Amino acid sequence: MDQPLGLMHFWESGDAVTHAVAYLLLLMSIASWYWIFMKSFNLWQVRRTALTVLPQFWGAPSLEAAATHLTAADREQLFAPLATVALQAAQVPQESDSLNAKVDPSDLITRSLRQQISRAAAQLESGMTLLASVGSTAPFVGLFGTVWGIYHALLNIAGTGQIAIDKVAGPVGEALIMTALGLAVAIPAVLAYNAFARGQRLILAELDGFAHDLHATLTTGSRVSQK
Repeated sequence: MDQPLGLMHFWESGDAVTHAVAYLLLLMSIASWYWIFMKSFNLWQVRRTALTVLPQFWGAPSLEAAATHLTAADREQLFAPLATVALQAAQVPQESDSLNAKVDPSDLITRSLRQQISRAAAQLESGMTLLASVGSTAPFVGLFGTVWGIYHALLNIAGTGQIAIDKVAGPVGEALIMTALGLAVAIPAVLAYNAFARGQRLILAELDGFAHDLHATLTTGSRVSQK
C-alpha cells in the first residue's frame, strides 16, 4: 500500500518550478560526482607515479633514457613534461641566433621548468571550479525550492481561509525535501574540493622538488637531494 504522503505524492503535487529545481540539483549532483571520481582516480595515478616511477627515473643510465621511460609511464603527463622541457632547454645551441641562446643556460632551464609547473597547476585545477560552484550554490538552489514550497502552502491557506494539514502538508513537504536535496548535493562537493585542494598542494610540492632536482642535475651534474 502506497504512503499517502510519500515522495511520489510530493513530486506529483509539485509544479514546473519545483520539478525544474529538482532536475537542476540532479544535474549538479551528477556533474560533481563525475569530477569526484575522475579527480580521485587522476590524483591516485599521479601519486603512484611519484612513488614508483620517479625512483626508476633517477636509476636510468642517462637523462634521455630516463625521460623516455617517464614519458611512457606517466599517464597523467605531469612529471614527464618537466623532464622534456628541461632537456630541451639544456640542449639549446649557444651559437644560434635565437633569443634562448642569449640567455644563461641555468636561467633558461629555470624559466622552462617554471612555465611547465604553471601548466601542470592549471591541469590539476580542472573540475575544481565546478566543485566549488556546486558546493556554494546548491544550498541556495535548494533554498529557492524551499521558499517556493512555502509560497504554495501560503496560497493554499489563503484559498481555504483556514489552516488544514492536508492542504499545507504537500507544499511544506516539498520545501523540506528541497532543503535536504540542496544539502545532499553541496556537502559531498565541498568535502571533495577540500580533499582535492590538499592533494594538489602535495603534488605541486612533488613537482617543485622534481624540478629542482632536474635543474641541479643539468647545471651541476648532481641532485640537490643527494648532497
